[in-house]
Amino acid sequence: MDVKKAIKKRRSIRKYQDKVVPNVLIKELIKAARLAPSAYNAQPTKFFILKSKEIKEQLKKSNVFKQDFVYEAPVIIVCCGDPEVYPKEKLESIYSNPAEIAGEVGAARDISIAVQNLVLRATELGLGTCYIGLVARGKIKEILGIPQNYVLPYVIILGYPAEEPKEKPRKNIEDLIIKKL
Repeated sequence: MDVKKAIKKRRSIRKYQDKVVPNVLIKELIKAARLAPSAYNAQPTKFFILKSKEIKEQLKKSNVFKQDFVYEAPVIIVCCGDPEVYPKEKLESIYSNPAEIAGEVGAARDISIAVQNLVLRATELGLGTCYIGLVARGKIKEILGIPQNYVLPYVIILGYPAEEPKEKPRKNIEDLIIKKL
């Protein structure tokens, strides 16, 4: 499948087959994510791969996710990153506001680029995904031992789809372009 097809085919999947996602496929997704660009090649992105029913139950008891379908997904990928990995001295010598390039904003941007690679590769491999932004970040960091300074914009749930959502309407291209020069 080429990238254009993967982009068109990708859907937010909330229902999954009761089927194990092999670790070899998860590794393929992480390989795709690690090829993403990041500011200064800092590569802040980190992933926590959750498959165990026990850890999902612990997250559920702590009400980490408001949507129950998250706990039913075969895999939960916690997407986070270290905002401290950017070269501060270099950034401060070039930019008046280095936070625009690095720090929490930069880490969130770089995580998102990496995760888009992951999601498109998942689609190509016949897996479904869904971005989950409604996360009790403090609780999940505490439970998983994620450093408090890490940025955690969302998690991705993953598995073999048990549904085929229809394509949702999209804005016209002209509505996306602010000004043609």
